Formats: sequence, C-alpha cells, structure tokens
Amino acid sequence: MTKNVGTIDRVIRAAIGVSLLALALAADLAIFENMALQIIAVAVGLVMLTVSATRVCPIYSIFGFKTCEVAQ
Repeated sequence: MTKNVGTIDRVIRAAIGVSLLALALAADLAIFENMALQIIAVAVGLVMLTVSATRVCPIYSIFGFKTCEVAQ
C-alpha cells in the first residue's frame, strides 16, 4: 500500500494512541469505569499506534488525503 501519513501526523497519532492506552488501562478515572468505554479507548489507541507504525491510514486512502511529502 502507498504510504500516506507524514512524520508530524505519525507523532501525533502515536502520542494519542499511547495516551489512550495508558488512560484506559492504568488510570483510575471515573469515565473508564464503564467497560465499554475502556474497550473503545483501547481499540482506538491500538488503531492509532498501528497507523503510526505502518504509515498507512485507510480513511486517508478512501478520501485521497496525504500528509507525507513523497508517497512511497
């Protein structure tokens, strides 16, 4: 697949992914007492980290967006 996620976008996605995982799994926040919200936060965090690692965002591909300088 063609890479469509740039460096700044990767860093932001990785930070959001790690933050969501940390908040959902380690924090004792009232919002995450609901198991459904905790599972959603973990799933979104994992997707963010996966997109950051692979540099391919399926939603960007559907709409034709690219945040990287040169598509590889």
